[in-house]
Amino acid sequence: MAAREILHKMKEKVGLRSSEPDSGKGKSKMSRRVTHGYHLVKGRSYHAMEDFVVAEFKQVDSNELGLFAIFDGHAGHNVPNYLRSHLFENILKEPDFWKDPENAVRRAYSVTDSSILEKSGELGRGGSTAVTAILMNCQKLVIANIGDSRAVLCKKGLAKQLSEDHEPHTESEDIKNRGGFVSKFPGDVPRVDGRLAVSRAFGDKSLKKHLSSEPHVTVELVQDDVEFLILASDGLWKVMSNQEAVNTIKDIKDARASAKRLTEEALNRKSTDDISCIVVKFQ
Repeated sequence: MAAREILHKMKEKVGLRSSEPDSGKGKSKMSRRVTHGYHLVKGRSYHAMEDFVVAEFKQVDSNELGLFAIFDGHAGHNVPNYLRSHLFENILKEPDFWKDPENAVRRAYSVTDSSILEKSGELGRGGSTAVTAILMNCQKLVIANIGDSRAVLCKKGLAKQLSEDHEPHTESEDIKNRGGFVSKFPGDVPRVDGRLAVSRAFGDKSLKKHLSSEPHVTVELVQDDVEFLILASDGLWKVMSNQEAVNTIKDIKDARASAKRLTEEALNRKSTDDISCIVVKFQ
C-alpha cells in the first residue's frame, strides 16, 4: 500500500477527510451492464469535508444489493460518518426487508436517528441529510431521503426526480405545529429556527423537536428504458437542474467519468459547497 493510501486510511479512522478529490468505481457481478462511479470535491468553506458516500455491491446469500448513499453533514462530520457505517447495516437487519423494503427503510431510518440522538455526547451537536438507493438484484430501486440531497433517474433521456427536497419554506406549517419557526434572518435562506436550511435531518439534537427525520421513500422498477441514476448533494443541485445534470452526462459511458464530469460542471457554475456525486449506469 502506498504512503498516500496509508495516510488516507489513517485520516478516515480518526474521522478526518482529505481536501483532495475522492473517486471510485465498481460493477455488478449479477449484470455486467450495471456499473457505478463516484466523485467528491471539497467546497470552499473553512471546515473539513462533511460529505460521505457509500457505493458498493454486496452479496447477501443468493441475492445482490447495490448500496449507494450520500450523507451531507452540517456542524461536523461525526453524524454523516456514523451514517456511512451504520444506516445500511440497520436497514438490512430489518426482518421484513426483502418482503417490504419500503417500511423496512422507514423503520431503520428512525432507529438510526434515535441511536444518533442517544450518542449525541459522543457524536456532537451536528446532523446530516441523506439520500440512499438500494438496487435489489439489478431489478428494483428503493430510494429514500431526508433533506436536500437528491436522486434523479434518466429514462429515455428524460430526468425523473425520485426523492423529495425537504426545505423549511415548504414544511413551515409542520415546523410551526411542532413549536418552531422559519426565518430568513440572518441572510436570505429560509432556516428552521433561523439555524438550519433543511426541514428534515438526522441528528441535530438541539433542534430535534422542530425537525422531522421521516424519510421520503419510493420504489422504482429498473426497466429497459432506464439509463442511469444520479445521487448528489445539494452542492450540485444548487447550480444545476435535474435535466441539465442528465444532459451533461448522457453521452458519457463510464460511470466514474460521469460523476467527475458533474462535479466539474458544478464547480464551473460557481458552486461553493461540498459536492458529492454517485452515478449508476444501467446500459
